[in-house]
Amino acid sequence: MISNLRTQLAERKMVRQRSRKLAEELASYNTPAERQELDAILSRHTDDEIAELEAVLNHQAAVRVVHL
Repeated sequence: MISNLRTQLAERKMVRQRSRKLAEELASYNTPAERQELDAILSRHTDDEIAELEAVLNHQAAVRVVHL
């Protein structure tokens, strides 16, 4: 039981680290030209494939609006 809990905690930590890294990488596309490049890349994929990326980008856009 404790081993299972440790495994779950380790998995959650890995997911958080992956999500944080993804958010940092997407945030690096901050100029209009870089954002157009990212949009072009994303447009080659299905909605299901980019759903996580779109969620992060939408969150980042909302945070920017709030901080204006």
